[in-house]
Amino acid sequence: MAFPQIRSPSFLSDCLVAFRRYPAITTVAGAATLVAATALVNRKLAKKALRDNPPQGRFVNINGVRLHYVERGNGRPLILFHGNGSMIQDFESSGLIDLAAVNYRVIVFDRPGFGHSLRPRNVVWTPEAQADLFKKALDRLSVQRAIVLGHSWGASVAVALAIRHPSFVEALVLASGYYFPTARADVAASSVPALPGLGDIISYTISPILSRLMWPVMLRKVFGPRSVPEKFAGFPKEMAFRPSQIRASAVESALMIPAASASSKTYSELDMPTIIIAGEDDRLIDINEQSVRLHDEVKQSKLHRIAGAGHMIQQSATPDLMAAIDEAAAETCISGDAAQRSAEA
Repeated sequence: MAFPQIRSPSFLSDCLVAFRRYPAITTVAGAATLVAATALVNRKLAKKALRDNPPQGRFVNINGVRLHYVERGNGRPLILFHGNGSMIQDFESSGLIDLAAVNYRVIVFDRPGFGHSLRPRNVVWTPEAQADLFKKALDRLSVQRAIVLGHSWGASVAVALAIRHPSFVEALVLASGYYFPTARADVAASSVPALPGLGDIISYTISPILSRLMWPVMLRKVFGPRSVPEKFAGFPKEMAFRPSQIRASAVESALMIPAASASSKTYSELDMPTIIIAGEDDRLIDINEQSVRLHDEVKQSKLHRIAGAGHMIQQSATPDLMAAIDEAAAETCISGDAAQRSAEA
């Protein structure tokens, strides 16, 4: 007995028919599928980055914020705050932690949203908000007074800590900081992943891809005019490509100018020894508009311009930054002796 042949349309034929009938719907569905697939891939890569780079320090929970920190050495407390988009491994790979740990009790935090620290969205993480958070964390670690160093965006946090908790900060070391508001076209572009809703989609899809493509260009800019040192290979760049860290970095880019505007009204209040250090050839920040101007406003400050260095002086001029820390420590001793002689008189 012969059965009639039944011809079933192929999947490709179905797609062609659907596209002809509903081109807009089909295009949207295809785009949504691509976005979902890209997000899944980026999520898997982010999980792999965490597996490949487990926490090297400990955690402290403050007001629901889980902060990761590394502590090393003994002596006077020295707190290090990294810049935007970075994490503890920046200072670690530079060798600064090991250098400083010889004479200091070094405590380095992953700031909220970076490395292994969380960044809850119910808080606008301005420099002031971060300063208050770290003060509570340091109270928990039984640190009563400390020398505080901040690099780039971390310098804003260091200044905020000194303004809001002056009795805690013995001295400041401010490296490659952005202190006064200026017109920055690059800030608008890098802030896109911080947009509500759309920013999350971008952070989980396009941004990780673009970040990987732009990584060599970005390194040349922040390290220039010097080449990227071999030791920076220890920096876990895949951690920086995670959607959560990309969003945290974008938010800090968006906050940079308004934060500088607010902070610039407080610099006259800084009365502790302050060492300002910056690379002469910084391609990211105009040091004449920033570090030099800050030096003019802060009476207790000293300025060091590092010839031939760029923005990443903690990497390319590590001995100079270590010398600035020692200078800040020495200045606190001089200030303390002068205060004691004044009290005795």
